Amino acid sequence: MRDLLKARNDPESRRLEHYLELPDLSRTPSSPLAELVGRILTIPTFAEFDRIEVPEIVPADVSFDLFNYPPDHPNRSKSDTYYVDGENILRTHTTVMWYYYVNHPPIRERMGAKLAVGSLSWGKVYRKDEIDRFHMNVFHQMDGWYLIPRSERQIAVEDLQNVLVEIARSVFGRDVKYRFNQDTFPYTDPSIEMEIERNGKWVEVLGAGVVHTNVLNSLGVDANLYNGWAFGFGLERLAIVSMALPDIRLLWSEDPRVKQQLHLGNAFQEVSKYPPVTRAISFVVDSDFIPNNYFDLIRDIGGNLVEEVRLLDKYENPEKFGPGKSSYTYRIVYRSSERTLLATEIDPIQEKIYRETAAQFKAELR
Repeated sequence: MRDLLKARNDPESRRLEHYLELPDLSRTPSSPLAELVGRILTIPTFAEFDRIEVPEIVPADVSFDLFNYPPDHPNRSKSDTYYVDGENILRTHTTVMWYYYVNHPPIRERMGAKLAVGSLSWGKVYRKDEIDRFHMNVFHQMDGWYLIPRSERQIAVEDLQNVLVEIARSVFGRDVKYRFNQDTFPYTDPSIEMEIERNGKWVEVLGAGVVHTNVLNSLGVDANLYNGWAFGFGLERLAIVSMALPDIRLLWSEDPRVKQQLHLGNAFQEVSKYPPVTRAISFVVDSDFIPNNYFDLIRDIGGNLVEEVRLLDKYENPEKFGPGKSSYTYRIVYRSSERTLLATEIDPIQEKIYRETAAQFKAELR
């Protein structure tokens, strides 16, 4: 599938190829995301778990149908997910490793012998998203699960809580304060989330659940014979909470003043709060315009210099713009964590955004 992207020359293919080529911070030794993974791998519960890597381009039906996503779930939409073609996507979650794991012949043999199995997987995932200081469209997740014959053990909510407590303590320390809430995921039932207390506030950090019987059966595992627990979480979320990071882009920084601070548990100190450069853009487009696709264009051109894109105004006026048209006005905030940006640097970027907005979205600039 990577060859298919390389053979095409449209903006979306170039964009997806770029995302796939970005470094995997969870496997970059100097990154706190790799430090986080390393801590979790040392938890005794996971000592016998298999550690696996799975494709970053996966079939959409595997990612959604097998994992119990309803037909109208927003993640299936092209406004939320990156489609390589009509059938394949950039993976939206590392939970997809379940499919590859249970279809691995040695694992099938072990399960045929009624043995317990478990695995961990981590790496980059991809979802279209807004642009602000706490969201990126390329981020990292870690997933783990454990299956055991029902004749040996019936998995309960207490099992989920125990594994989440182990993870939270490995990341935030033995004295971390936590609580559990009910949650809902397509592939587990029941499901829970863990919140931890930080500076007087409760912050959601981890999720887990009993593996859904529908998903087990879809994966070719007899849910009458096996049951299990599973967890999954975003690595950036835990790192940001652990270090009180004010901006997710700092995790990608090459500034030595930033990098030397990026260690779990180390409260980040601002290197310097450089001033923002703000620009606005207004345009009229067809009403089927998808904002998340537009954010990708801005990411392509502005890169990590873009701190935030905020919708200032949206309205329809058939008499002024014609039927089936909408007007949008966005504010783009540029800011670097490493230096003061100059108008002479930002203006060419903004001009290119103007040109590509008109070209790629058939927009009438205002």
